[in-house]
Amino acid sequence: MALTPEDVVTKQFQHVRFKEGFDPDEVDDFLDEIVVEWRKTIAENEELKAKLAAYESGAAPTQAAPVAEEAPVVEEVPAPAPAPVAEAPASESAPAAASAGIIELAQRLHDEHVAEGQAQRDKLISEAQAQAAAIVAEAEAKGRDEMARLESERTTLETRISELRQFERDYRSQLRGFIEEKLRDLDVAGSSSGATPVSSAGH
Repeated sequence: MALTPEDVVTKQFQHVRFKEGFDPDEVDDFLDEIVVEWRKTIAENEELKAKLAAYESGAAPTQAAPVAEEAPVVEEVPAPAPAPVAEAPASESAPAAASAGIIELAQRLHDEHVAEGQAQRDKLISEAQAQAAAIVAEAEAKGRDEMARLESERTTLETRISELRQFERDYRSQLRGFIEEKLRDLDVAGSSSGATPVSSAGH
């Protein structure tokens, strides 16, 4: 199927997801220039075809009259005819070559754009995988460090709790001894104070 300027105008390129390759605006502007030149080439080609058809259709009557009247004219009329006919294909080949060159250039730009997009995609995927592996490794290392820290804190807390429990036992024992001692002192003081009034009453 032949490629037309409308195909170039309506061609849609997929944008690179992670990072742009070519500037889309520059690509669009360049494609617009290609379309303009292509349309000019097609118009010139059509004009040349029309001129050639008009020339060929107008050359037939001029050849018929001289053939009927005199022989020398028949020899002179065909002489200019081959020259334009020979020149017409050359004129037509130039626009065709230009069109082919424009199509090849557009295809090459498209292929380069796609190739660059694929290379950029592969690079981004590789970088993302490496970054993900680094993040996982760092998270695992932090997890191990955190577990070691928590284990150390647990050991420290258990030691502190044991010390506090021992302190509580010692404190209770000391407090019990102190209270018992004070109770004994009170008993002794009470006994002493109760004996004095009895001796006074005897007097």
